[in-house]
Amino acid sequence: MKEQNSIPSSKVARSAKFVGTGIKIGGNYIKHYSKKLFNPDLSRDELNEDNASDIYNSLSQLKGSALKVAQMLSMDKNILPKAYVDKFSLSQYNAPPLSGPLIVQSFRKHFGKTPEKIYDTFNLKSTNAASIGQVHQATLNGKKLAVKIQYPGVGSSISSDLKLVKPFAFRLLGMSEKELDVYMKEVEERLIEETDYELEVKRSLEFSKACADIPNLVFPTYYPELSGPRIITMDWIEGLHLKEFLQTNPSQELRNQIGQALWDFYNFQQHELRAVHADPHPGNFLITPEGKLGIIDFGCIKELPDDFYYPFFSTTSTALLNNKEETIKAFRLLEMILPKDNAQQIEFYYQNYKEMITLFAEPYMTGEFDFGQTDFFDALYTFGEKIAKMPEFKQARGVKHFIYVNRTNFGLYNILHELKANIRTDTYKPHIQLVY
Repeated sequence: MKEQNSIPSSKVARSAKFVGTGIKIGGNYIKHYSKKLFNPDLSRDELNEDNASDIYNSLSQLKGSALKVAQMLSMDKNILPKAYVDKFSLSQYNAPPLSGPLIVQSFRKHFGKTPEKIYDTFNLKSTNAASIGQVHQATLNGKKLAVKIQYPGVGSSISSDLKLVKPFAFRLLGMSEKELDVYMKEVEERLIEETDYELEVKRSLEFSKACADIPNLVFPTYYPELSGPRIITMDWIEGLHLKEFLQTNPSQELRNQIGQALWDFYNFQQHELRAVHADPHPGNFLITPEGKLGIIDFGCIKELPDDFYYPFFSTTSTALLNNKEETIKAFRLLEMILPKDNAQQIEFYYQNYKEMITLFAEPYMTGEFDFGQTDFFDALYTFGEKIAKMPEFKQARGVKHFIYVNRTNFGLYNILHELKANIRTDTYKPHIQLVY
């Protein structure tokens, strides 16, 4: 993949890139509607592919929060046409890497010296490049290390980038402006945390220690003395990303083992720590030669306050879902039903949200669940498509915590589905509290 020699870092330069992309998209629409004059049955497939390609190419050069939003959207199979999902998912594994001179420049800025003065060896060619940073291999005192370097200007451009990406998101997601503002504000808060690499090292140490007893998980050792606000040094973990792992045609037993580790990792955090690694895209995990799951990124952590945790996870209890009055109370606390709703609206949202949560909670309802089955996922996607078309769901509903908690759990479900894992789901159960 061709290396990038510079990143537009000023607001003017980044804004110009977005404007240029907008002009290209306008051209794609003109081309589409011109063809449609001669062929009224023409589908939007080619238009979607052209737009997805132009948007991804632009975002991958800008890096940072705009590309991160694309990565997040690619994980939600219900929100975007397939062309966008396919193109944006590239940012989960590989975006165009930065050139060697830019990397050296970053080290000089943050450590006052070049990487070869810090490590015994340092490979200027990156092994992996994603939305916020890229990883290089290094050695020191006989140890193989992974060095994560943040792209220049990413941290300082978050707010302005999200304002620029808003028109694209508005058109792609079809959300109301109020809903989009809630979404963008929560995303901005998490991204600001995610670009603070000193905070990431602190959290990585805390979470890897807290999760140390979960079977079949591996965490790298972190080196705070070789890390800083924009650079993290940790042990190198040998392993394959999910896509590569699945290409080796692993046994069902091994798929189940990795799936169980993933389920336990996420549910232990949600239900025991009340804070969760909220970035479950496949690029953040490695499957080691020993059949363990390596967790290599703790940049995005979402805390679950009690006033969200109890009403939300209590609705995964059959007893509560069968109690209409208690369920409506929970939905009110979670702002899924609003004070201004009339009796007809209350009934409408109650029925639809109950159906959604009954689907979501299915894996929790039995002691074992086969994520390889397609019926469950077909039902999830069909329901998602159904409510996406309903005008009642265009307005903002639900507290802001849903954005990352939904992303976390559906991201987890999707990875388990790709693994076709059959696992025990009663290892870490939600804590149920029915009194509000």
